[in-house]
Parts: sequence; C-alpha cells; structure tokens
Amino acid sequence: MIHAQVIGSGGYSPEKVIANDYFENLVENADEWIFSRTGIRERRFAADDQATSDLATIAARNALQSAGISADEIDCIVLGTSTPDMCLPPSACIVQHNIGAKNAVSFDINAVCSSFVFAMEVADNFICSGKYKTVMAIGADTYSRILDFKDKNTCTLFGDGAGAAILRVSDAPDKGILSTYMRSDGSGWPLIQVPSSGSRKPISSETIAERENTFKMAGKQVYVFATEVIPEIITELCKRAGVEPNDLTYIIPHQANIRMIDFIAKKFGYDKERFLLNLDRCGNTSAASVALVLAENMNNGTIKPGDLVLTMGFGGGLSWGGLLIRF
Repeated sequence: MIHAQVIGSGGYSPEKVIANDYFENLVENADEWIFSRTGIRERRFAADDQATSDLATIAARNALQSAGISADEIDCIVLGTSTPDMCLPPSACIVQHNIGAKNAVSFDINAVCSSFVFAMEVADNFICSGKYKTVMAIGADTYSRILDFKDKNTCTLFGDGAGAAILRVSDAPDKGILSTYMRSDGSGWPLIQVPSSGSRKPISSETIAERENTFKMAGKQVYVFATEVIPEIITELCKRAGVEPNDLTYIIPHQANIRMIDFIAKKFGYDKERFLLNLDRCGNTSAASVALVLAENMNNGTIKPGDLVLTMGFGGGLSWGGLLIRF
C-alpha cells in the first residue's frame, strides 16, 4: 500500500521580534494582559520588503536541505496561505521560480489557519493516487499586513512565518501519513474575514476609512467553535488509523491560544509535555502555525523515528482538520 512519508521540513521566522510591550498604546500592562489570555510573549513581523512568498521561499529551501534533495525532484508545490503576495498570480509559482523547482506544478490554496494541514492532505492524496512521487506542502502568512492595530483583541495575537514539509511516496506500511480528516462549515464564514479584500467589496477609500480592509474575528464564537471541533479531530483521526488517543507521542495543535491547549489537555488527560508549541515565541502564525512547529521539532531531534504525531488546524471558513503521522 502506498503511503506519503515526510522526508524533510523547514521553517522560517522573520528577524523582527515584536514583544508584548509593543502594544502598550492599546492596553495597560500589555505583557501581563496578553500573556495571561493567550500564552504569547512575542511574535515576529516580516521586514518591509518581505512578502509571503519570500518567507515561504526560505522555508522551502530549508526543507530541501533537511530532506537532502534538489528542487528539480519536486513534482508539485501546494502553498497554503490567506495572505498571498497579490490576488494573482499564485504565490506558489513565485516560490517555484525562486527555488528553481522547474518540474513542479504549483498552486495556492486558502483555508485560513487550516491551510497547511489542508495542503498536506492535498499532497497526501496526490502521492497515494500515484499522480506524483514528491510533493512540497507549505504554510505561510504575513498577517502583520492585514491587522487592525487599533483592535487589541486581534492585533496582539498574530505573527508572520512560513513552514514547509516534503512528502515522498513510500511503501512502508507503518510509516508516513496514517490518516487525515478535513471538514468545513460555510455557515460560519462571517466569523473570520477581511470584509474589503475581493470582489464582494473591493478596496476603496471608504472601506479603508472604515478599516474594512483589515482582519476581523468574532473571538468568543471562534473559541466555542474550536473547542467543539478539537475533540472531533483527535477522535476521528485515531479511529481512522486504528489507534487510541493515548497512543499519541506528540500533538501539534494550531498555535492559537494557550487556553485551547489547556482544554485539550484536560479533555483527554494529556500532560503538557505531549504538546509541541512555539506560541509563546511566535504567536498565531495562521497557515504557518503547524508547519513551523513541525519543522522545528523534526530538525531539533524532538520527533524521533517511530513517534506518532497528530497535527491539527482550525480557522476561517469555518475549516478544521488534521493528520496523523508515524515518523
């Protein structure tokens, strides 16, 4: 039976560090206020001359180095992002050009914060169908470009970054992606949006004045949504792979809020050490969130051969899902 095996990964966080005290103009005792509510101490913002494809390019090159392969071995590049360089062309094509992946078909997908796990699902399907042998999945976002810096409830949460994973065909029956689970509920689309950013309400001087060209989120409703679907993701992935939730070595959740991670731990009786996190250092990096943590822990030796790792994302759309991977 064909499986998709993760053979390498790479990440990139911009150099510009934004500590919580950056937001003192919005809230008194910003560090305590933000950390107590989210678990975030700092995040990274892209430089003025860096776009999403620039972050993704560095992550992609690091992933190639990790996998020990050349760019011309890549058959397909799937870039998950909700902050592309521009509405067209696909940012994936810019990354393809930058890394010299001349043989790769390249395209973007957008499932907001779920984008990387959705990109991994697409990559897995391409490989398991026999269509491609080597696929690169990328999650990258530069939310610093779309935040409303007058809204303390959203602008304090996000950072920029990119992560990439390379999947390759394998016939090892007990190694690679064991199960996937993807869902969406379009009735919740208004909860996470940039109202003026496309054909429904094109950007104009009026929408800019109303700050409708910036990120909006109904935080309380999104929290309720996330805590409802997180147990569903874990239970369904384990069921499909024929394992128990307690069999998991590590969990890489979307790095949204420490309270959500506390909820998972209490719900399933997990120790905090089972969760791999960079939330305190990177904030919520949207599509890059899971990808960055995966790359960091594959390359620093935390994730070892034989480990069973569950990754999950949830976000706008509404969208949610995950993958179960045996390394």
